[in-house]
Amino acid sequence: MTTSKRQDLVLSLYPTTRGFAYVLFEGPLSPIDWGVKEIPGPNKNARCMERIGNLIETHQPNAVVIEDCSVASSRRSVRIRRLYRSIEARAAQQKIDTYRYSRDQIRATFGKLGATTKDEIAEVIAKRIPAFEHRRPPIRRPWMSEDSRMGLFDATALAFAFFERP
Repeated sequence: MTTSKRQDLVLSLYPTTRGFAYVLFEGPLSPIDWGVKEIPGPNKNARCMERIGNLIETHQPNAVVIEDCSVASSRRSVRIRRLYRSIEARAAQQKIDTYRYSRDQIRATFGKLGATTKDEIAEVIAKRIPAFEHRRPPIRRPWMSEDSRMGLFDATALAFAFFERP
């Protein structure tokens, strides 16, 4: 029998224009804490980092999972890119491993399940994690802004990519 060492606690973070979403996992389908934090007003990155720092201090995760926005296809804003760098620096300061996954890697992970769009990925996640089923936002129409709850599913998708790694 082959035994693969997995992390004990995995904190997945997904910054949004309004704040950030997070999910803390004990295992691939075992979220133990999650949320969407809205941070209004100025100094958004500093205030997000204060809350993210509190999450890291409180839960002491073994791994932090974030989006890899260094790839050419990433459309993340400069502010979000800076926030990701701050998250990585904070994790390194705490001696926590950081894992980064691009949108293409997430699509490849969920592509095996027939899901390629954000809405399809959210549907797969909702079916696999019953606690998230009622949090799934309605399918987005072209004229609609993205629902703030979608960040929760983006953070979860990052964690799924982490747990699917070889």
